Amino acid sequence: MQLRGHSLLIVPLLVSSLFLAGCPKKPATSGVAAPPPTSGPVVAAPAPAPAPAPAPTPAPAPAPAPATAAPAATPPPPSQFSENPNLKDIFFDFDKYDVRPVDTKTLDANAAWLKQNATHLLLIEGHCDERGTNEYNLALGERRAKSTMNYLVAQGIQASRITIISYGEERPQCSDKSEDCWAKNRRSHFLVKAR
Repeated sequence: MQLRGHSLLIVPLLVSSLFLAGCPKKPATSGVAAPPPTSGPVVAAPAPAPAPAPAPTPAPAPAPAPATAAPAATPPPPSQFSENPNLKDIFFDFDKYDVRPVDTKTLDANAAWLKQNATHLLLIEGHCDERGTNEYNLALGERRAKSTMNYLVAQGIQASRITIISYGEERPQCSDKSEDCWAKNRRSHFLVKAR
């Protein structure tokens, strides 16, 4: 009988433990509070991309030529350009490449002639005085030619008509060692060629 009395006690105990074990539990909480919600939109983190499967390497196909791009025209060599008395040089301050206000009238007159003679190509030479290294003066001469070209383009001359070149200090107009002489060498010079 004792066995039976114990089994009567064990059965309800087992049933109640199964009942308690099957009940959902409260989620565990920690002492750290969640951050307050932001006013902006919530952005979900992107899912990691699956690793791409290695693709077989096909034989390289020839690159298609662009349908709208025209081949770039090679400008004529500088030896094919010649001086024109209608185009006047402009000059620059020491170590500068900005077009001076005093030279804008000259450039405006050059632009007017170029508009009237639209069949002519233009070569702008950038020149420097002898002060500075050869490399520095070549770069400065190029900046002078570019700023001159940019002014003419702003006046309506097509950039495709213009070629620039820098001679740095290689082709001085004056060889004296004076400021007056150096000022004559800091210039943009214009040559033209009929198309």
